[in-house]
Amino acid sequence: MAPKPTQQEQDAIAYLRSPVAIRERCQQVLELACTDRLSYFAYHPAQLAAAAAYVVTVMRETYPTLVIPWHSRWRHFGVGGVDRLAQLTERLGALGAAEQARCRFDLVITSVLLDAGAGEDWHYYEAATGQTYTRSEGLAVASFHMFLTGLFSSRTGYPWQVDAQGLQGVTAARLGEALQVTAANPLVGLAGRAALLRRLGEVVASTSHYFGVVAPRLGNLFDALCASATPGVLPARQLLLAVLDRLSPIWPGRLTLGGVNLGDVWQHHQVRGDGLTAGLVPFHKLSQWLTYSLIEPLAQAGVRVEGIHELTGLAEYRNGGLLLDLGVLTPKHDGVLGCVHTTDSAVVIEWRALTVALLDCLADRVRQSLGLSSQDLPLAKVLEGGTWRAGRKIARERRADGSPPLHLLSDGTVF
Repeated sequence: MAPKPTQQEQDAIAYLRSPVAIRERCQQVLELACTDRLSYFAYHPAQLAAAAAYVVTVMRETYPTLVIPWHSRWRHFGVGGVDRLAQLTERLGALGAAEQARCRFDLVITSVLLDAGAGEDWHYYEAATGQTYTRSEGLAVASFHMFLTGLFSSRTGYPWQVDAQGLQGVTAARLGEALQVTAANPLVGLAGRAALLRRLGEVVASTSHYFGVVAPRLGNLFDALCASATPGVLPARQLLLAVLDRLSPIWPGRLTLGGVNLGDVWQHHQVRGDGLTAGLVPFHKLSQWLTYSLIEPLAQAGVRVEGIHELTGLAEYRNGGLLLDLGVLTPKHDGVLGCVHTTDSAVVIEWRALTVALLDCLADRVRQSLGLSSQDLPLAKVLEGGTWRAGRKIARERRADGSPPLHLLSDGTVF
């Protein structure tokens, strides 16, 4: 058994898993940009107004009444005007409220973990509707059908669950078949996604106090969260911490501290910090995306998540691409946009940190333009109604394939 982290290590890990740390470290990078001390990007604050105006236009086009839902994976299940959630409810309708919540946890957690960038060449054909989808929506629809057909369930006659045995049986070949991957329809990071799901199965099997002793299952995380809610209320930061704590061992090749996998945390030589956290920049993109996506099934089961505003914007390529395509950020040399970058490179860490910090600035500008408060239009709704959609729209306007402006070498577990 690995030695328990020291108190100093535990304190550092707790800090790096907090939304406070994400904001503080990303703000440091923005401050460096404000004084032109970054190596790869120049910041142009005068362009924020035009970027906010673009986001507002997209927001009004999509949600004319400005009644905007939370940013979450659940939005993608309705792509193409198909009410897939009604299909899900129909199948789960005879189950009790708690079991329905477990099933929804099963679905959305696996769907989010599969939701890293698919690449420009992949698509998914949905036979029932005759429609073809790409990118995040394609992965959502594909994962929805994988769930309904029991790809992740080992229980005969009960496909609507994701259990340890089912996850551990996922191979790249099986996943590729479900995702319709061929030589002519390649998916970025297929092997990485399959390995991630197998590691998830190992974690579910070995962590019985979260996922159950008999037939351990991903959806049992719902029960663990309910047990920690007081009464019927769960702070968003506590929900994020639970996601990070329970799922941290699944991330491949990441920094560790005291034997604990830090997940989406990276080193940048210009970032300050106390003690063991010096030089570290946390993002927790997929984990926060998952946290946002667990709010609705919890609410449906009677658990209210509060303090959602404490969560940050997501350090991903649509939000970050928006800032580059609209000139809020510009590259300092040709290699920034001309080369392919790994996720641990300084250029990607700078870009992601600036994205998180500037999303807060952009959200303030959007609210001012619309005359709304942060309570009326929290960041999670700015992300859903505006920045993510605007990033996709401007990418399609600038590049025929809709790809991000910065080229990434992804293993299917970060973006």
